[in-house]
Amino acid sequence: MDLVQIVEAIIFAAPEPVTAQDVARALRRTAKAVLAAEAEAAAIAAEAGVDTEDPPPPEKKSRAKKKKSQEPKETDPEVLVKVSAKQIYGLIDEINETYNATGRPMHLVEGPTGWRFYTRVDYAPYIRSLLPDVKPERFSGPAMETLAIIAYRQPITKADIEAVRGVSVDGVLNKIIDKGLVKIGGRAELPGKPLLYETTETFLEHFGIKNVEDLPNSSELRRVELPSADVSEEDGVEADEQLSLGANTETAKAEDAAEEIEGDVKAEGEEQSEADASETSEGDDDTEGEGSVAETEVEADSEEESGEGAEGVLVNQEEE
Repeated sequence: MDLVQIVEAIIFAAPEPVTAQDVARALRRTAKAVLAAEAEAAAIAAEAGVDTEDPPPPEKKSRAKKKKSQEPKETDPEVLVKVSAKQIYGLIDEINETYNATGRPMHLVEGPTGWRFYTRVDYAPYIRSLLPDVKPERFSGPAMETLAIIAYRQPITKADIEAVRGVSVDGVLNKIIDKGLVKIGGRAELPGKPLLYETTETFLEHFGIKNVEDLPNSSELRRVELPSADVSEEDGVEADEQLSLGANTETAKAEDAAEEIEGDVKAEGEEQSEADASETSEGDDDTEGEGSVAETEVEADSEEESGEGAEGVLVNQEEE
């Protein structure tokens, strides 16, 4: 068993990408455990008075001397306990060289979080047939443009992105954020404190690169001058919101004042209506009183007339 095979097995069995430091740490931990077990066994044997090493027979003395003169193997615990991450990088390169020479369908690729086995692009159609439910991620032209601007010029504000593209990027930006390719990286030291956007580790893994410096023509494109938004434009939205808020506040105050005035007028109108209603009821009472008096007088007159008529009838009867 060679050290290259051990490193290959560790990376293959890892559930997540592993770094060279992680692999070296695992090898050192294993070597220390083996050395500790050997030391413990030797201590127990010494306490029991047992010689753990039998003397070699005469015919094998020359072979034993030759073996002692040989250098230790790379898999010996005494060697593994001193292994470094630099050695692991060399072993990984050796694995990839072997895979390329033998035409293996996979190779080791270092991502932002470590090394992982990836199948080669040539075998993609067969793997897609095996996994029909797994659809490849597809992005529109505007989404790729926005993503490229952020990748090459991060961290960057939304106003600067729109200055380069010349259109609003609200919908596209929300889409690539939902995909986990872009995140908010803080706020710019500008009026209004606009948000800064940058790529994520998912972006690096999706495009198979270790960092943004691995992007094509990264150093050249990062130096190209691009249109940028003015400071007044970046905080224009916040200023508009503040103006809108102030206008709404003034409008609310005016509406409150109008409601108070309307309430006062309504209250006065109700009081006046009540007063008019009370006067009207009093007038009706007076009218009813006058009408009853008049009716009484009319009745009295009629009674007098009837009395006079009765007296006249009696006088006529007496005369007869």
